[in-house]
Order: sequence, then C-alpha cells, then structure tokens
Amino acid sequence: MTRKVDGSAGDADYGTIGSGYTGYRSPDPRIAQFIADALAGAKTVVNVGAGAGSYESTAAQVTAVEPSASMRAQRPAHLPAAVDAVAENLPFGDDEFDAAMTTFSVHQWSDLTAGLREMRRVARGPVVVLTCDPDLVRDFWLYEYAPLVLDTEARRYPAIGEITETLGGACTVTPVPIPLDCTDGFNEAYFGRPERLLDPGALQACSAWSFVDAATRDEYVGRLRRDLESGAWDDNYGAMRQQPYLHGSLVLVRAVPE
Repeated sequence: MTRKVDGSAGDADYGTIGSGYTGYRSPDPRIAQFIADALAGAKTVVNVGAGAGSYESTAAQVTAVEPSASMRAQRPAHLPAAVDAVAENLPFGDDEFDAAMTTFSVHQWSDLTAGLREMRRVARGPVVVLTCDPDLVRDFWLYEYAPLVLDTEARRYPAIGEITETLGGACTVTPVPIPLDCTDGFNEAYFGRPERLLDPGALQACSAWSFVDAATRDEYVGRLRRDLESGAWDDNYGAMRQQPYLHGSLVLVRAVPE
C-alpha cells in the first residue's frame, strides 16, 4: 500500500485537498442521529477513516483511526487524538470494541475487502458504514453539469452488495435523507443550494472534484454559473430550493454477527 506524503492511504491526497475541510464538512445532526441509532448500546467504538472526527459518537468511548496527518491535525480539542493507521491493518485485537463505524471513507481504501474484514474482526457487535450507493450517484442534477465528477464518484464508491457480502451476518441498508440545510457539504448536500457549488472551498472539500483537471472544473462551474444567472437552473430544478429533503444516494449499512 502506497501512502502519500501526509499519510493519506487512498486515491485522494488529503495533504493537498484536506486544508479547510472542517469549514465545509461539519457533521449534520440529522444524519448523525441515524449513525447514533445504529450504534445504540455500544460503549466502545472504533471509527475507521475518522478524518477530522465527523459523526463520532459522544455517547461512547471512541478510538479514531486516520492515516492522513492533515486530517488528524484538524480534529477538535475535545476529541481524542487519532491513531495513525489504515483500515486494512487495524492495530487492535480481535473483538476489542463493541462496534465499528466508518463514514464517507470506504471509497478511499486501497483494499475494501481487507478493510471491512478488519472492522468485522475488531468489533463484537455492529459494523456501521455511511456511504453512497454508486447506482444512484448519477441520478442527481449535478450530473448535467459535472459528469466526470459524478462518474468518478460512481466509480470510487463500492457496490452496496459488495459491502454487505463482505461483512456478512445480518445486514440492513437504510436510505438516509439529506436535509435542505445540510451542514455536511458533500455534493448532494447542495441539492437546493446550487450557488454553494460555485465556491472553490466547497469543491475542494469533495474529493471527487480533485480527479478532474482545473480546466475541466472551471468549465463545469462556469456552466452552472451561467445557468444560475440566466435562470435556466431554476426553470429546471428550482422546486428543490423548497424541498425539505433529498432522497439521493446516501445510505447507512449496518451488519451484526449472526
């Protein structure tokens, strides 16, 4: 496994794109509640690919794992320091935790199967994965404006069936509605606030945008800006500005041993 200069272990270099991440990717409490419900009763939790600490439970003792130095440095003071390790090789014993969790991380791993098996190995109870269904990623209006970005997302996110098959046990897959004023700035979070996608910082906080070159990114943003200025976006999608939730690609996978 090749790790980048700051320790990032996946295909995105968070030493480059991770600066300012927390300014745009603040955990949304309504999404957090889905995760909390899935972890209910767990007293010890390992958070794999923990980043800056989004969605870490405050009701449990959490051990965070994060390979990127830039992301570890952005963890707030009230959270414990993260262990420098990767999902594929967790430095913990078998059944050491009540539960394991990971959010917006599995698509970054170099070996999905190894990472999920490690999570299953170290957790006695549920393994909880917040991710996006690649089959649904392109069903979002942004595909009209930034097709290569969403093609990248769809390619990087693992199939939900692959996740459940690898984890085994009793699995549930729960769609997670995305609120209109979602504070976690991934692409679909801006479904009714398209102007936010004109902000370079917002794009930097969504790793899929780092896989298109600057000229392509500028072309995509320019196209969106023109349609916002002309009213064409609102003609086609303006109703989304009052839509309370988007039922998009976001899902929560929960697997418990049988």
